Amino acid sequence: MAGTRDIEVVVFDVLGTLVDEPGGLRAAIRDALPASATAPVDELVTVWQEHVAREQRRIGRGQRAFVPSDVLDAEAAQQVAGHAGLTDPAATARLATASRRLPAWRDSAVGLDLLARRWPVVGLSNASRTTLLRLGAHAGLRWHQALSADAVLTYKPAPEVYQLALDTAGCPPERVLMVAAHAWDLRAAQAAGMRTAYVRRAAGDPPEGSDLFDWRCDGLDELVTALSAG
Repeated sequence: MAGTRDIEVVVFDVLGTLVDEPGGLRAAIRDALPASATAPVDELVTVWQEHVAREQRRIGRGQRAFVPSDVLDAEAAQQVAGHAGLTDPAATARLATASRRLPAWRDSAVGLDLLARRWPVVGLSNASRTTLLRLGAHAGLRWHQALSADAVLTYKPAPEVYQLALDTAGCPPERVLMVAAHAWDLRAAQAAGMRTAYVRRAAGDPPEGSDLFDWRCDGLDELVTALSAG
């Protein structure tokens, strides 16, 4: 197992890794739906997530000018409203801010607190600055600093986002550990020279057989134990 003595900073993906993004969106959409709605909630969650992912890719490829995640969420909420027959503007507007109220996974707050006693802990997210501020408060997440892709006008997995974390950490990339529930995120972090730790989540992107991450854990509590033993 990889050692931890040379790790100086721990960087966390946020959406999906520290908070249950699909679960939170599912609850927000269910609350917003009119009684007459017939579209399945899971189908509407897919509409939301596919829109955001597609537009982030377009921005990353230079096919669309950068907009923060708040704008993409508002667009996704409008699409969901159209599919579901939601005509209340206030309900749609509240739905557009659902990403600010996502629930933390049960082990996130405690795990962050334990790791922060030994290392500087950074959140690195495609979520906007405003969403990170509100989400951190809502979910009870405590980090030393939260970095948004807003700062570099593109989205993960663009290398500029990981370089933002490395510039903030102020140490060589091999001394920075990236933690995520998404293998695609960790592959991009590896390409930037960072150490990597995969944490399994129900809605994550699991590693493939060819992925060689430094740690693979079933939860954040298991990762804390592994890192503390190093």
